Amino acid sequence: MSKLVALSEAIAKYVNDGDIVYAAGFTHLIPFAAGHEIIRQGRKDLTLARATPDLIYDMMVAAGCARKVIFSYMGNPGVGSLRIVRSALEQGKLEWEEYSHFGMITRLQAGASGLPFLPMNQTGGTDLENANPNIKRIPDPYGGKDVIVVPALNPDVAIVHVQRADANGNAHLWGIIGEQKEAAFAARKVILTAEEIVDESVIRSDPNRTMIPGIVVSAVCHVPFACHPSYAQGYYDRDNEFYLAWDKISESADSVKAWMDEWVYGVKDREEYWHKLGAKTHKRLGVKARYSEKINYGNY
Repeated sequence: MSKLVALSEAIAKYVNDGDIVYAAGFTHLIPFAAGHEIIRQGRKDLTLARATPDLIYDMMVAAGCARKVIFSYMGNPGVGSLRIVRSALEQGKLEWEEYSHFGMITRLQAGASGLPFLPMNQTGGTDLENANPNIKRIPDPYGGKDVIVVPALNPDVAIVHVQRADANGNAHLWGIIGEQKEAAFAARKVILTAEEIVDESVIRSDPNRTMIPGIVVSAVCHVPFACHPSYAQGYYDRDNEFYLAWDKISESADSVKAWMDEWVYGVKDREEYWHKLGAKTHKRLGVKARYSEKINYGNY
């Protein structure tokens, strides 16, 4: 049975006020379109979990969607601070939990494995242990040095963007691989957005690239250009100019509101957003084809 639905329908059905939402993707394949749709639908009191929050959570916090953030490293990559999230934290308007990158991924891995927690080796990040009571030390039951443990993270909803998927949610992604697989298996519901919807035979032709299986996916949404200003390997480049521009936009509440009114509330969906960006930006972000070598899976 097809799981293919419009993104607006998937958000309306699976993202509820108060949910823990995990928008996956590490610099690459960040699901901005879904974040914008959550803003348009006015979701509130969300706990936004993510390794490297990026601009997507700056925007969602600015829109009043969030009660809490759970993160590892926070910033406008290559530019500076996430001004809006940082300001909300400093003013006590936003609850927070901070982990190392490996700590966040370990939390997701525990959640995906059905375990209450998982251990890690000790690190030099003792200040994180002092700041976050969820990071604990326990004795090694086999007699070695103490280990660090972190609790499982099971988001209510994980949102994952991929290059291509079939209508049942079996998905290929390539390029920089972040925590997409772990987030999908740890979450109670998964919304998958894809640059392309392809026949099942295309997915079956390269099974090792199927990072997300349809059995964990709740909804599949065809959303080309869903991760701008992030990028999708092989489809379009990262919009570095926008990351620089957001640093200026986010300096004032008035400029943030003006941007939101024009680019989120002022468009109905990602197709209209991409069209509004214009041909000049489309051309600037275009990428030339560069194929990997063929793989021979043999005959049966």
